[in-house]
Amino acid sequence: MDRRQFFGSAALSAVAAASVSKVALAALPEPVIATSPDTAPPLIPPNGRPYHPVVTLNGWSCPWRMNQGVKEFHLVAEPVVREIAPGMKATLWGYNGQSPGPTIEVVEGDRVRIFVTNRLPEHTTIHWHGQRLPNGMDGVGGLTQPAIPVGKTFVYEFEARRPGTFMYHPHADEMVQMAMGMMGFWVTHPKAQTRGTPLIAEVQRDFCFLLNAYDIDPGSTTPRPNTMLDQNLWTWNSRAFPGIASLNVRQHDKVRIRVGNLTMTNHPIHLHGHEFTVTGTDGGPVPPSARWPEVTTDIAVGQMRQIEFVADEPGDWALHCHKSHHTMNPMGHTVPNMVGVDHRGLVQKIQRLVPDYMVMGERGMADMGAMEMPIPDQTLPMMTGTGPYGPLEMGGMFTTLKVRADQAPGNYQDPGWYQQPSGTRPFEWSGSLPEPQRPATPPATPEGTVQIRKPSAHAGH
Repeated sequence: MDRRQFFGSAALSAVAAASVSKVALAALPEPVIATSPDTAPPLIPPNGRPYHPVVTLNGWSCPWRMNQGVKEFHLVAEPVVREIAPGMKATLWGYNGQSPGPTIEVVEGDRVRIFVTNRLPEHTTIHWHGQRLPNGMDGVGGLTQPAIPVGKTFVYEFEARRPGTFMYHPHADEMVQMAMGMMGFWVTHPKAQTRGTPLIAEVQRDFCFLLNAYDIDPGSTTPRPNTMLDQNLWTWNSRAFPGIASLNVRQHDKVRIRVGNLTMTNHPIHLHGHEFTVTGTDGGPVPPSARWPEVTTDIAVGQMRQIEFVADEPGDWALHCHKSHHTMNPMGHTVPNMVGVDHRGLVQKIQRLVPDYMVMGERGMADMGAMEMPIPDQTLPMMTGTGPYGPLEMGGMFTTLKVRADQAPGNYQDPGWYQQPSGTRPFEWSGSLPEPQRPATPPATPEGTVQIRKPSAHAGH
């Protein structure tokens, strides 16, 4: 895929930074702006050292230009509109038209120069999370640099000294700017990628995404940045299910998934159908002697985890955060517990006063997955999505890993739902049933009596 094809497939367009003079702009690479929420194809490196590119879930990788041996990128910090899922868009802050911003891919040993233009309504910086670099390039406003004023462009330059997975985000008014969506992924590939390295293996599929979260009131478009833990939209790359793309792989591919957490809480990420090993963190590759098989890995705030596995089991396998409230879309945290409440005879009376009133919660919340009930504009159903066998009853941090024997090498298209072989799923039983075994019931103690056991004379003191 050449550079022109990549731009077209990712719905990208180049724009000039209006706040930079024409003289200064002539020295800058054009900032490339993305507007599509779809997953872009991998960016095949047009020049520089070769590497196996990553695929950013519902995102894209930032093109660069080579200038006398230096890789030059241009990031524009600006307000953006991001589609959280079909039917809901949010007014966020991000980079180059999206939140998160584009993934930056370089190779170990590359000299990197990043121009950062500030189109936000306040000053900002960029911190290169986890990187080894000169202190003055670390991006902490007031500590290692003056903040980037509104309308100005600063330049960061350093060598990508070690391979691994990193992140970038502001270190200026951090609470507001990160809560508004300002973040991005950074991947430094090993320079020996074509031959493999002892600690960083070659893989056929390499995915990455960030964990982020928002508190957006139904009917609104702007997050509430002061919310600490009661966010109502739990997202991957600022997308909530059913808006999160599936990870589509070929059976027997070696797969790497890189996940960074920039929310306010930890997330136990769980994969169905396969075991994986944690092969890297934002501190670098994990030595083989320190790896063990897992199906869930907990990612704390500010951490990155890199997992690897062989996709040897065909099917549609769930991949999700194992905190159950994080696989739901906006829900009321103060809704009373109605489980077990009998509404019979009461519903009609309530509906005389509130015609749209619906019984909800007396048998659990599963009915929410199938019923179509009115919801405000600019929000999402709490439980949604439909699979081949009915409602999925999910939201938030949930998607699927789709493993197919006939998926072509390098093909990332969604293959559709898995056709399960006959006899490989549960079915209704109509025969006789054995008596279910239950714990033995202890003998009842008569009311008002106390049982006293006298200690044995041989009992110890």
